Parts: sequence; structure tokens; C-alpha cells
Amino acid sequence: MTQPPRSPYPSGATGPRTVEDRWEQFHRYGPYAVLTLAVLVGAVAADLIMTRTEMYAAGVLAAVAYGLQVWWGRARPRTAPGGPAGVAYYTARTVLAFALSWLNPFFAIYAALGYFDIGPLLPKRLVRAGLLTTAVTLAGSQSGGLPPATLMNWVAFGALYLINSVLALFFWQVGMREEEKARVQAETIAELERTNLRLEQAMAENAALHAQLLVQAREAGVDDERRRLAAEIHDTLAQGLTGIIAQLQVVTSLTDRDPETARVHLDRAAALARHSLGEARRSVHNLAPGALEHDELTGALEKTVAAWAEQHRVRADFTVTGTVEPVHDEIAATLLRIAGEALANAGRHAGASRVGVTLSFMDDELTLDVRDDGRGFDPAAAAPASRTGGFGLGGMRARAERIAGAVEVESEPGGGTAVSARVPLVRHP
Repeated sequence: MTQPPRSPYPSGATGPRTVEDRWEQFHRYGPYAVLTLAVLVGAVAADLIMTRTEMYAAGVLAAVAYGLQVWWGRARPRTAPGGPAGVAYYTARTVLAFALSWLNPFFAIYAALGYFDIGPLLPKRLVRAGLLTTAVTLAGSQSGGLPPATLMNWVAFGALYLINSVLALFFWQVGMREEEKARVQAETIAELERTNLRLEQAMAENAALHAQLLVQAREAGVDDERRRLAAEIHDTLAQGLTGIIAQLQVVTSLTDRDPETARVHLDRAAALARHSLGEARRSVHNLAPGALEHDELTGALEKTVAAWAEQHRVRADFTVTGTVEPVHDEIAATLLRIAGEALANAGRHAGASRVGVTLSFMDDELTLDVRDDGRGFDPAAAAPASRTGGFGLGGMRARAERIAGAVEVESEPGGGTAVSARVPLVRHP
């Protein structure tokens, strides 16, 4: 009775698109077939229920119906659903079907078309009127023809009209609900398609962002490696070269007066050069300091402090508190580098007469304290790392922060310096 719901599926979908095509073919060619069937059936029964005049009249009306259908076949593609042309076509066809059924009840076959294509032809406000009008023709045909001849025919006409009206309106409501359901499904599918498109765009953007992050990660890795190598070079080569220069200066001043002592300092300078070369190679390969190859952290620190004291001729004491435990290589290497930098700073700048190094093992933390009684400085005025200044305090802090630790410096002019490094106690696996 109503036009089947438009398929929500795209062109090319087999099932729903085929049904729509078949309805399109029915609306185009079905009225011809139904009208022809009604003419044939009516002609067979014409001698029984029609006079010759009625036959001629029915023939003229049938010809007009064919002409009306030809006109509509040409006008329909250019007509909007529910437009004036559709209303005129439906009205004219209904009147012709009523007149033909008045002459011959079998023409109600043609009138039944009003149940099938009323949706696309009439606006919704006229659909009920069109269904009820079509029901008049069908009820009249089913009750024995129009007009009803007897009281019984009138009673049958009333009952059949009621049945036809109820059924027509019921199925129209069902069709409207199905059409609304199909519309909602179509909107849902369209929204899903838009969502999928947005997801594809988001995935493309995420892929581009991922590629950008990879590039940034590579650049960050390169920068981090550069900083690591710079810090390693400062902590090893720079300190070693400083020691070599100091030894050579002593040799220069003692060459004529004390050749034996000068020879000792030359040997020390050569040893420092070899040690610095080895540290440079280890830095390139990101290996642990050479002092940790044969000793644990405590032994390596003790030897480092003793070597520094001998080199600078300054009293240096090393103390361990708490229960000594083997620690992770990265933790040990970091604390050893921090201790070496702090001692190197004390040797270059402090002018200290005594240095104390303390390694404290606590429950979940390691603390390294390096104190001296030198001239001290103002930490707030300390110059940052630069091409000419070295890595000093900034380098120590960076090393500690890399393993979730921290470095604090306490100092004041004339009051000595205390460097305290706190790092997590990560035990050796």
C-alpha cells in the first residue's frame, strides 16, 4: 500500500538493492499489466453482467486509462514524490477505476493499484483519504457490484468496506513504521560510515604523529648520547689531562734540581695518559669505569680516593656506613663518576687541606658525601656548563637525575664545600 522503504545500502549490495529495483519496475510496468488483466477478466464476464452500451463505455474508459498510464510513464521521472502531478494521476486513476468497477466489478483488479503506490503519489496528509476511497471501489466489487442492488448487498458492502478500510490503514501504518525503521537504519549506517572515515583520518594522523615521534626520539637519543660522551670525556679525559699537566709542571720545575723526582712525575704522567686513553675507549663503548672492572663500588671508591690523595698530596679519608651490598652497575658507575668529578673540583678549585668521602647504605637509598675544608664558593653564582667551563655541578646533577637521584651542594666562601648525591639502592641482579 505504501512505497517500500528506500534501501539504506549502497549501490551494488545484492539483496536490498534488488528488491528496490523490482519495486521500481512494478511502478513503471505494473499498472499496464494489472489494467490488461482487468480488461481480459472483465471481457470474459462482460456478456453476463454488462450491456452493449456498458461494454462500449468500458472500452472507452479502458482506453483513457491506458492513455493516462502512458502520460504518467513520461511525467513520473520528472515529478517529485507527493507532488501535484502525482495527486492528479492518482485521483484520475481512482475515478477511472471506480467508473470501470461500476460497469464491471472485475475492474476492481485495476482499482487495487491504489493500495500499492499511494505512498510515492500522495502526500501523507492525503494517504488516509486515498486508502478509504480505494476501499469503496473494492468493497463494492466484493459485495456484488456498484451500486448495491438489495439490502443484503448494502449490508455486505458496509461490512466489506469496514474490513477493507481497517486492513488498508493497518498495513499502511505497518509500512510507515518499516519505512521509519529503514530511515533510522540508513542514518545509523551513514553515521557509522562518517565515523569510520573520521577514524581512518585519525589513524592516518596518528601514523604521521608516530613517525614524527620516532624522528624526535632519534634526535633525542642522539642528543643524549652526545651529552653522555661529553660528560664522559669531561670526567675522564679532562681530569686525566689536568693531572698530566700538573705532573709535567712539577717535572719542569724539578728537572735540573731533582732528576729522580722528575722521573717519578713523568711516570705518573704516562700512567695518567694510559688511564685516560682506556677511559676514552670505555666511554665510546658506554662501558662502566675501569675501576669497577675488578672491584665493587666500595673498593673502587676507596682506590679512587687514595689515588686522588696521592696525586694532590692532600689528606683524603674514605668511610662506609651501613650494611655493604652489591649494587647495580649503572648505580655504581654513576656514583663513581660523581665522586671523581667532586674530587676533581676540590683539587682544581678548593685549595683544601682535607677531604672526606662517605658512602652510606640505607634501606632503599645510597648516599655519597664529598666534603672539603677549602675556600668554598657561592652555589647560586656558579657558572653553568659551557664550552669553556666544563660540566661540573650540572654534569653531576644530570647523572644523578638519569637514575632517579639528586645532587645537592652546600658551600659558602671560606666555609668549604659539601656535595651530597642520593640515588636509589638498586641491588645487583
